[in-house]
Amino acid sequence: MSYPPPGGYPPPGGYPGYPPQPGQPGYGAPPPPGGGGYPPPAGYPGGGYPPPATGGYPPPATGGYPPPATGGYPPPPASGYPPPGGSNYPPPPGGGGGYPPPASGGYPAPGGYPGGAPQAVPGFTAPAPYGQQPPPGQPPSYPAQPGYGQQPPPGAAPYGAPPGQYGAPAPGQMYGQPGAPPPAAYVPVAAAAAVAADLPVVEPVAADLPLVEPAAADLPVVEPVVATDLPVVATDLPVVESEKLPEEAGGRPPAGVAAAASGPPRQAPAPASQPPTAAMGSLAINEQATHGTVVPIRPFDAEADCELYRKAMRGAGTDEATLINLIATRSNEQRQKIKLTYKTMYGKDLIRDIKSELSGNLEECMLALFMSGPYYDAHQLHRAMKGAGTDETTLIEILCTRTNKEIEAIKAEFKKNYHKDLEKSCVSETSGHFKRLLVSMCQANRDESTNVDMAKATKEAQDLFQAGEKKWGTDESRFNVILASRSFPQLRATFSEYTKISQRDIANSIQREMSGDLKGGFLAIVECVRNRPMFFADRLYKSMKGAGTNDSNLIRVVVSRSEIDLVEIKKAFLERYHKTLYKMIEGDTSGDYKRLLLGIVGQGV
Repeated sequence: MSYPPPGGYPPPGGYPGYPPQPGQPGYGAPPPPGGGGYPPPAGYPGGGYPPPATGGYPPPATGGYPPPATGGYPPPPASGYPPPGGSNYPPPPGGGGGYPPPASGGYPAPGGYPGGAPQAVPGFTAPAPYGQQPPPGQPPSYPAQPGYGQQPPPGAAPYGAPPGQYGAPAPGQMYGQPGAPPPAAYVPVAAAAAVAADLPVVEPVAADLPLVEPAAADLPVVEPVVATDLPVVATDLPVVESEKLPEEAGGRPPAGVAAAASGPPRQAPAPASQPPTAAMGSLAINEQATHGTVVPIRPFDAEADCELYRKAMRGAGTDEATLINLIATRSNEQRQKIKLTYKTMYGKDLIRDIKSELSGNLEECMLALFMSGPYYDAHQLHRAMKGAGTDETTLIEILCTRTNKEIEAIKAEFKKNYHKDLEKSCVSETSGHFKRLLVSMCQANRDESTNVDMAKATKEAQDLFQAGEKKWGTDESRFNVILASRSFPQLRATFSEYTKISQRDIANSIQREMSGDLKGGFLAIVECVRNRPMFFADRLYKSMKGAGTNDSNLIRVVVSRSEIDLVEIKKAFLERYHKTLYKMIEGDTSGDYKRLLLGIVGQGV
């Protein structure tokens, strides 16, 4: 099958004028001026061919002829046609460039369209400038937007928020399932209300957590109460003005009544400022709570204990185990009651019966436990100065380590039992600067406040340096003034400043500058200032180290500290000598004497 030639087949009989006749133009030649030529097709007035339709010839039908070589669509514009799916506006006439594709998911950038406002196109309505409303009667092209810098209209999403429910499924569908409504709004209710009221949007505390609706419709939604000016009303209790409340101790209203705040809450008065020296003194105190190993027994029956004492010492022999158990587990106050009750019940002195039944170190230790604390110290001082010679170690241990109150009680007991003045006895038994130190201790006038004066500490540290390390010889009087009268917290500060000035420890300087009993007395004060339990731990260790045991010193320290700080002494002993006091006593003593000491010390640390 062949296609007809272009222009169709010639009509029957051939084309007019073909073959050419004389006097007529040939086929294909232009018609003569003024007439002739081919007749115009019927139906078009005015002759000639109709103008082609705008936009060119329609495309040929399927299976039709190939497109003609002439005519066709107008040339494309210089900037090309807009991509499919872009703007809804056709390109303007004249081949101008189309509008650029809008940004993904949004509106044109602020400032309008590139190249000016879009031109009007027949059949389309030019959009109003961005941020302005279209003229009346004209449908809006883009959604109406407020002007730049204005708040969005009520009910609209804030600036920057995506239109609708961003990322949510279409209405009536669930995520991943058709037919369910979308979840609650992404914009919090408080934010939407704030926008509607032209208020700044306040983000919730947990911005990343969605608002959780109540699980059950019957449960009320409790709004958080944020109010400082609202009165707090207790349930079922009347609201009472705070000014009218009868205040309890400490300025608090009675329990069970809630006071209503009539205004901003009143602030409590600031605590009275403490002087820096007082604050430093409280920080400098190293006196921790102490504990004794012997505590009162509960319940306590003095008559029952007296019957046990009588039974243990009656007849031939003595039940030492019963005596040790009774005396090691009663406090000193309870022992004094036992002595009085025993004499009331049996008309005999318990101390005399014990002396008749016991002997040696066991007797000494048991009798010491039946003496009151001040009387036992006075007894030890009298014993240290009795006869030929003086036990200076005992004088130092007692007078340089006791408090003012304890020294006053010791002086009274010494005067009562031995009819002598303690100070005069010390003067008669000692000499030199050591005598002056003991006289200073007998005054019981040491400053026991907790305040620390750092300026004073620095000055006195300099005085100690000038009186010792800095000069040839030593001014013992200056050391006596400071060490015998200053409080322990103040002395700690002075010792610290002395180390900075002299680059030596105060104890080292005393060992270098002093000698004899005076050195021992000053060192005892320094050690007690720093750590009193450690001082007594050293005494205990020295009483048992080497060949033999100084039982008098061992008994004195154990008995006198049993109800004060023996627990801390045991810890200090273990810390310094890496051996428990219990184990040390167990290896250096024996028999019932050992069992009594171990019963007082206790096995634990």
